[in-house]
Amino acid sequence: MENYKPTSIPMAVGAKLSSQEGYEQVSETDYRSLVGCLLYLTATRLDIMFAVSMLSRFMYCCNKKHLQAAKRVLRYIKGTLSYGLKFSRNEDLKLIGYTDSDWAVSKDDMKSTSGYAFTLGSAMFCWSSKKQSIVAQSTAEAEYVAAAGAVNQAIWLRKILSDLNLYQKEATEILCDNKSTVAIAKNPIFHGRTKHFSIKLHVVREMEQAREIELVHCNSEDQVADIFTKALCSSRFIKLRKELGVSSMETKEEC
Repeated sequence: MENYKPTSIPMAVGAKLSSQEGYEQVSETDYRSLVGCLLYLTATRLDIMFAVSMLSRFMYCCNKKHLQAAKRVLRYIKGTLSYGLKFSRNEDLKLIGYTDSDWAVSKDDMKSTSGYAFTLGSAMFCWSSKKQSIVAQSTAEAEYVAAAGAVNQAIWLRKILSDLNLYQKEATEILCDNKSTVAIAKNPIFHGRTKHFSIKLHVVREMEQAREIELVHCNSEDQVADIFTKALCSSRFIKLRKELGVSSMETKEEC
């Protein structure tokens, strides 16, 4: 990999990985070792979270295409070795969340991908990219499942912050770019369009009514969790990477 050229994004736009494709098999041991190292790196490099999450789904059925996708992540890292999260002093420690999903992104089982991120001050400190456990029957359901995961995480974070004497007085805003999801969360009436939603998902509605969280609609352009649910073009990826707080440490002064 030393002679490979760096790339500007960790995953090609429109890339669809599957375990059913008839590509040449590769060593599972080598592939698992590589993906394991990349998973370790996501502790500080949230910009590769989606790509690594996608690659980790094929630990037991890896083929040449999966390995090529993993090598692309290495090429991206090669060009961004000096990048990382920078935390600076900030007096306004308000917890804000972002939630997003990509509907039926998995070619194997048509399950969607959830993504969320939380910021407290100067940069993101909590993030996730994960395949959903159920098959969503609509984009609204996929977004609602993602929102439920973000709400559960928000409640846990609020309790942790309270123990640290950083009590969040106001409801925690969670930004979502799907109007249907926000409307369903705020509507206290169950109706025909949400009958197929699992009961456990309505923790969103319960926490909304308890004023623990507030689901707020935002434009798709302002949805930073988009980077955790799909492969993006270079310009969009770089913009969101910056908003996440990931930047080159070489040009930054120490705090």
